[in-house]
Formats: sequence, C-alpha cells, structure tokens
Amino acid sequence: LATSEGLALMGLAEALLRVPDGATADRLIRDKLVAADWDGHRGHAGSRAINAATHGLSLARRLLEDQAVFGQLVSGLGSPVIRQAARTAIRLLARQFVMGRTIEEAVVRSRRAAGGTRYSYDMLGEAARHGEDAARYLARYHAAIAALAARPTDGAAADRPGISVKLSALHPRYEEAQRGRVWAELLPRVRGLALAARKADIGLTVDAEEAERLDVSLDLVEEISGDPELAGWDGFGLAVQAYQTRALAVVDHLVAMATRHRRRLAIRLVKGAYWDGEIKRAQERGLDRYPVFTRKAATDVSYLVCAERLLRAGPAIYPGFATHNAHTVAAILELAGERRDWEFQRLHGMGASLQGIVLAEGQGRVACRIYAPVGGHEDLLAYLVRRLLENGANASFVHRLGDPAIPVGRIIADPVARLRATPGGDHRIPLPTALYGSGRRNSQGVDLCHSPALHELGAAIATAWQTPIHAYPLTGDPAPARAGRQVCNPADRRRVVGTVVEATPADIAVALARTGQAAAAWDARGAAARAAILRRAADLLEAQRPALVALIIAEGGRILADALDELREAADFCRFYAGEAERLFAEPRRLDGPAGETNSYRLAGRGVIACISPWNFPLAIFLGQVTAALAAGNAVVAKPAEQTPLIAFAATHLLHDAGVPRDVLQMLPGDGSVGAALVADPRISSVAFTGSFAVAQAINRVLAARPGPIVPLIAETGGINAMIVDATALPEQVTADVLRSAFDSAGQRCSALRILYLQEEIADRVIAMIIGAMAELRLGDPAELATDIGPVIDAPARDKLLGYLAAQREAGRVLAQATMGQACLEGLFVPPILVEVDGIAAMAEEIFGPVLHVARWRGDRLDGVVDAVNAAGYGLTLGIHSRVEAMIRQIAARARVGNLYVNRNMIGAVVGVQPFGGEGLSGTGPKAGGPGLLRRFAVERVVSTNSAATGGSLGLLLLDEDGEP
Repeated sequence: LATSEGLALMGLAEALLRVPDGATADRLIRDKLVAADWDGHRGHAGSRAINAATHGLSLARRLLEDQAVFGQLVSGLGSPVIRQAARTAIRLLARQFVMGRTIEEAVVRSRRAAGGTRYSYDMLGEAARHGEDAARYLARYHAAIAALAARPTDGAAADRPGISVKLSALHPRYEEAQRGRVWAELLPRVRGLALAARKADIGLTVDAEEAERLDVSLDLVEEISGDPELAGWDGFGLAVQAYQTRALAVVDHLVAMATRHRRRLAIRLVKGAYWDGEIKRAQERGLDRYPVFTRKAATDVSYLVCAERLLRAGPAIYPGFATHNAHTVAAILELAGERRDWEFQRLHGMGASLQGIVLAEGQGRVACRIYAPVGGHEDLLAYLVRRLLENGANASFVHRLGDPAIPVGRIIADPVARLRATPGGDHRIPLPTALYGSGRRNSQGVDLCHSPALHELGAAIATAWQTPIHAYPLTGDPAPARAGRQVCNPADRRRVVGTVVEATPADIAVALARTGQAAAAWDARGAAARAAILRRAADLLEAQRPALVALIIAEGGRILADALDELREAADFCRFYAGEAERLFAEPRRLDGPAGETNSYRLAGRGVIACISPWNFPLAIFLGQVTAALAAGNAVVAKPAEQTPLIAFAATHLLHDAGVPRDVLQMLPGDGSVGAALVADPRISSVAFTGSFAVAQAINRVLAARPGPIVPLIAETGGINAMIVDATALPEQVTADVLRSAFDSAGQRCSALRILYLQEEIADRVIAMIIGAMAELRLGDPAELATDIGPVIDAPARDKLLGYLAAQREAGRVLAQATMGQACLEGLFVPPILVEVDGIAAMAEEIFGPVLHVARWRGDRLDGVVDAVNAAGYGLTLGIHSRVEAMIRQIAARARVGNLYVNRNMIGAVVGVQPFGGEGLSGTGPKAGGPGLLRRFAVERVVSTNSAATGGSLGLLLLDEDGEP
C-alpha cells in the first residue's frame, strides 16, 4: 500500500472504531498527524515525514487485521464519515507534495518562496491511453505555458520558470514500435509546445521515462533542438537518468548535439525513478543485461561522472542537478568551482532543509529550482507512490539520513570507494539470463526497442522467408512422392508459405511400430542423457531464432513480439523439463523402512505418448507436450494442428538434430482423422491434448472404451476467463492489462480475457478508456513491428466470429469496434470488439477471438459475481484488479480457477514460474511448466528386498556402540 493509502486507512479505521455515531473524522486525523509531528516536519528533508506516514500505515494494518473491522470498512465506503476521512488524508498529503491543484494556484503559492528559488511545473497525470487523453494533456500543457507567460519575470532565461512534459502523456503510442506515428503525430505536438514556450520566454524540459523509450526520445529531441524556428532560445532541454548504464554516453551525445546545432541545451540530471520496473522488464524479457545499475553506489558514481562531464561542456549545456543527497550536493559544489551558470533542483515537499543551507551559504552564487507537481487529488496517487517509495527505499540517502541507527560516516561515505570495495562490482542482482539460478538458464530475448538488434533480426527474418518449407510425415522413411497441399499465410492468403503431405494410415502404422520398439531403449538411456539432449534443443531454438520466428509469423499469423515470446517459451520448456527429469528420474529413491530390508522408488516412462497440439501456440505447446513426454522416458508420436504443420515439422527436425533418435519421435501432420487413429490404437499409453473441450470429451470417451489398461488423458481445454475490477483499481492500469489480455494474438489464447466485470462506480470511465484505447490499435501484417493485432487462423474461425459479431450487433450489445485498414483486405482479420452483457451466463461458449464482453456489478454482490464465474464450469484463468488486499483474498478463496492474476494482465504464463492449466471444463491437470507434469507421463515402481533373508541386516551389524555406522 502507498503511504497516502496508509494515512487514509488510518483515518478510516479510527473513524470506524472510535466514532461509530457518525461524527466527523477530520479532527481525529488531524490529532494523529499532530501526534506524529507531521506539520513540524513539513519543511524538512522529507525522511521524517515519510516515517510519520509509514507509522500511520502500520497502525492501519494492525487495526484492520480484525476482519470485523474490515467488514465495517468495506460496508461503510459510501458513508459521509469515510469520505471525509479519505478526503482529509489525501488533502494533507497533497499539500505536502503537490504545489497546487491548478497552475494558477501553484504560481500564487510559489510567489512565497525564498529568494534564489526557481520553479519547473509538472502537470500530474499518467501516460495517455488514447487520443482524448493525449489531447487533454496537451491542452493542460499549453494552458500552463499561457499562465506562466502572463506572469512578469526578469533576468536571464535560466532564472525564469519552466514546465516539464511527459511525452507518454502527449501520445498513447509513444514507443519504438510506433516510430512512424511518433514522428507524424507526437513531434508536431512537442514542437508546438516548444514554440509556445519560446514565445513565453520560459523553459521546456522533456522528462525522462523508461529506458525502452530512450532512443526515440533522443531522436525527437534532436529534431526539436535543430529546428531553425527555435534558434537562439536556450530554454529547451531534457532530463537524463544517471541510473541508466548509458547515462554518460547520453550526456556525450547531447553535448555533441548542442554543439552541432550551436545552441544551449538545459540538462536536468536525475538519478532515476523507475529502477524496480526496469529490473523487472529486463528479467521478463530475458535481456543480456540490465539497462540500469543494480547498486546504489554505482548510480551515485555515474551521477558524479555525468555531472563533471556536464560542467566541463561549457556554454553548450546549462546543467541542473536534481538531488536530495547532501554528499552529492557537496561533490557538485566542489566540481563546479567558480562556474555559476548551473542550478540545484529538488522536489516540492522534500529537501527543503538542504536547499536552505545551500542557498544561505551560497550567498547568491547558487540557485535552486523546485520541481513542482500540479494537479488534482485524482492525479496524486501514482506520483506520490513513486516519490515516497523511491525516497523511502533502504538505499536512499533521505531514508538513511532519517535512520538514527546508521552512523553518519556510512551515510557520507565516498561512493567510488564503496563500489570498489564491493565484491562483484555492480552486479548485486543476477543477470536476467541467471534469473532462475544455476539450475536453469533463462531463455534469451531480443530488445525490440534497440534499433541495431531490431534491424539485425529483421534482416535475418527476411532472408528466412525466401525458402518455402515442404513438410511431410517424419517416420524415418524418405519424403513421400505424393503431392501435398499448400499452406498459406493467414495475413495474406495469396502468399504460400509451404506445402505439406499429410499422413496416411500406412504412415500411422509405421510410426506406431517404430516408437513402440524404441520406447524401452529411450527410457533406459537415463534422465541425464535425455536432459542433455533437451538442453541442446533449447540452444538450437535460440540459434535458429530468425527462421522459426519467421515461420510462426507467416504460418501462425502471430505478430513479431508474440512470435519471439513463443520461441522463448519453447526454449524454457526444454530446459525446465530437463531439470525436472534429473530431479525426478535420475536415481531410485531410498525409502525408510524396518531393518533387514531395502525399499526403492523410481519413475519410468509409460511407453508411447500421443501428443496432439493446437494451432494457437504451434511451437511452444507442440514442444511443451513433446519434451515433457520425452523427458519422462517415453517415445512420442506427435500430431500437430492441421493449420500449422510447417512449424511442427521444423521443430521435430530440431529435436532430431539435438539428439532425439528418429524412432523415438515421429511427427504425423494431418486433420482430425490422424489424431482419432492414434487415440484409438492400443499401442498408445497416454494422450496429451490441448484444444477444445468437445474434442477432449471425445478423446476421453474413446480411451475409456478401449479394452485393456485405463489410459490417462492430460488435457488443457480453454475457458471463459473473467477479470473482476473493483472501484479502487487504477483505470489506466486496468485498461492496459485488459487490452493485452483480451486482444493480444487476436484473442486466440486459451488464457485470454473473455468477460470483464467492472464495479458500477467506475464502469463508465473504464469503458470509455478501453474504447479510446481500442481506437489506437493497429491491425495488419504481423511481420511489421507496428502491428498490434494479426489475423485469425483460418476462414472457418473468421466466419464463425463474424457471425457472432453480427448477432451481437443486431441485438444492440456492441459498444465499440476497432478499425481495419487496407492492409487487412487480403487476410483473415476480425476487428477487436467490445460487447456489453449482463454477465457470464449470457455466454454459451468460449468465443475464441478478439471479442471482449463487459458486465457491471454492484459492490455488495462480489460473492455473486465469483459464484457466477464458477457456475460457468470453466476454471482456467481469472484476473483481479483491486487495491484492497482483503477483497483479493476473498476472491482467491472462493474462485475455482487454475491461474489467478492480480493487478496484471492474464496472459503469458512463464514456464516454471506460473505453471499453467485449469480445472473443471478447462482441463485435467497437472499444469504445463509445473513440478507435477512429468509424473503424469510416468509410471511408479517400487522394489522391496528382504536382505535379512540372505544372512541378516548388514546395516545393523555394522553400527558401532554409539549407533554410528
């Protein structure tokens, strides 16, 4: 919970516990703040203010541990007492950390500041999610410039106020993948702001954001910096984050830019505010390294080196040093020497004591600018969380200064010496490739925001597309002479990707005979040998990435990012199951028992496994099934989906090249008749299937009717997946996660969001935001980086979806539909669509495509919503968006679902981290990529030996007098 929420909860809990008669809670909250000496700390460095707020949070947590109290809190959310308590808490925090609700209010308040103080105003708000968001933020920036222009100022440009702009607020698709739109739409907006700021003779600073946006930001700044209409204006600049490993290179680049354009750039040097997010993204994407330093000391050193370089740049750069760190301040004063054309910067509400000392001792030679947030209470929370948590982090100077247990000598220690004395240098956190420790290497990703890597991958993919693939049954026999059918690209049906010769009954017979003969020898090779082969397969997957990614795009219709993720998932399956095989199958396990006997337990392969995989993950699920069965010591006959045989053909060849004997793994392309023949054959010991529930039921009936042993079925069958959003959720985060969960891969994921439940208090706002964000989606060629949504898999899937959409439109339930352009005319595209329904009961079946249903719910009917989702019978994925921990626990305890996702999207389960699979109508379990799967592919065998029968218990006879062997 954020500090603001801690104070709010403190007031709410006390109001409920101490004033049940409904008296105002305002006085109680003020009393608590006075007791914490909040007002007394308002002008200090900020650490004790953070501690006071944290104390309130701790108190609230203790009070709310009582479930009865929590029940009162939830039931009373609409009462005047509760509203007053929350309003008071937020107002007090807003006054501490926000300059004003409007730019006019902020300007009036800033006039009371001490001499030598300047201001840079920041319009609070998160990134724009759609065009209307961006237009609103743009209007606010222009209004702020106009308000500052109306205020008379004297002196040089550096003395005047300025504004800070977030490019992500000015365009909903400010990202490398949408560079064309950034140049056509965002660049003119920023240029317009720059021209207005120049006319007003104030500063304009581009705020720093995530590392993945750095390249496009620098290119945009280059365009503005070189604009001839802005020549002679020294107010333009940007923020540079010292915690980025590229910080010094960025500084050098900007110095060269300013020199080249013969102008002065204003550079705000900050340490950085998104550190944990950068770490998480790099780990998730399997990058080679982190874009940020992982030790605070390394960031401090980087800051000082960048500061020295900026000061040395002369008139090309006007430096602003944003810091609350007294050690850094002292170092910069020393580095600056006699130079005076620079300034310190701090956040409004923090670092005031330090600033006061610097201004007093500088005697007019040092200036300070306050970074002053402006906005209403609705925009406060995200900013407040980021500011307080970064300054409250254990490594923060502000936090350490407020901790009396830390000696002053440690606080002011030289960061260079501290870093040199640290074992391992900057590597405090394992690199992304080592995320899972020494036992399993993380799959390797590609940074699609890094232009050189992107161009290299694009060129390799283009080369791979030059060679069509001819697939045929891989049974060990030569390629058959009979003709094959064409496999076409679903994004452009005119383009032939390759051909496939489908399996005949004779091919099926050969495959079953050969795998039946090879299974025992494969099992006998042992877990270590099988694991080594699977790890080689993972390495080959990454080595052949361009060709396989090209095939996933061309045959499966997946966009580039999804194709890369799928290849990574396939590699993760190989390495994960290799480790599981060694853990479970390597050696017999000795079981405890009485003296005079030994008991050993081991797992062994079942025999021949039929693996029947779907088209929506033609590489990852195909290899996930096959490698699990192989790891457990089984031979495999794999039947890929009829729509994607070429990918399966390439993947099977890859496993053979890695060392899987050809007789152990056979691949039979074809339609459902091939799978039916395999399921019915008595030589099949088990079936692994991913697909529809109806087909899984049919397979189960055939297996049950077979004479002989009972044959296990491992099935994953999709679901009508829901997300429940309450009134405390952040609408911007909900919108981003909903769009990805519902429309990624054209909605053709088993885990995709099908119905969104919105609490009625926020439903209209969130629906409007989703509709606006849908308008920003681009449908088209999945090979292009800018494409968000590709085609559906085939004509029958498209026609079924279009028929459903026509019925919903006729019924008047369609709220919005995305736009399809000319690029979609030759492909199998279905536009994302939003449909309003009363609830999940309105959905008779899973709609497997880019269709999102939305329903509203009342706050007092949460259990009814969960019960309705359960009653549908499926149990694959469920999403929750809420900031109320008890509500999350309540849903989690009641829901019958295999994978539950909280405050995030619902797709992209990671192997070994989020084992994936459902219950009820969604599958039999165990979960793919989980610790229980390989056991289902195995039989258990126990050997019990009575050693006493051959002369006595050797173990007992060898013990000494102390009971030691």
